[in-house]
Amino acid sequence: MPGFITFGRVLFAVIFIYTGATKLFGIPATADLIAAKVTIPTMLAPYAAQLEAAARMPMPQILAIAAGAFEVLAGVMIALNFLGRFFAALMIVFVGATIFYFHDFWNQAPPDNAKTLIDALKNLSIIGALFMILGYGKGPKAPEQSAYGDI
Repeated sequence: MPGFITFGRVLFAVIFIYTGATKLFGIPATADLIAAKVTIPTMLAPYAAQLEAAARMPMPQILAIAAGAFEVLAGVMIALNFLGRFFAALMIVFVGATIFYFHDFWNQAPPDNAKTLIDALKNLSIIGALFMILGYGKGPKAPEQSAYGDI
C-alpha cells in the first residue's frame, strides 16, 4: 500500500508543478489575469507600493511570479513528502483563494457559469485530496492503530 500512496502523491503533485510552471513561463498573461480579478485592499496598498518600488514591477507581476513559484515548490514538496502536511495546509488556503477570486460562479448567470462552476468543483475536490494528505501524513499508521483513531 505505501507504494501506491507514494505514486498517487507524485501524480497528484503534477498538477501544481505544471500549473506553477505555466504561470512562470507566461508571466505577462498570468499578471493580466491577476490584474483583472484581484484588488489590493486599501489597508495593504502602502505595503504593496513599497514592494512594487523595491521589485521595480507592478503588483500583478509580483503576484504572478510568487504564485507560480509557490505552486512549483509546494508540488515538489508534496511529491517528495518533505514537509508534505505543511505544504498541503498552505495549498488548501491557496486553492481556496483561487476558487474565491478566479472561479466566482456565483457572480455569473446559470447557463454561462457552467465552466466556472466545474473549475470551482475541481478545485474543491483538490482541496479534499489536500486534506487527506494533511490528515494522513507520511503514510499508513502501524497495523494495530485505526486509521481514524485520532478523531
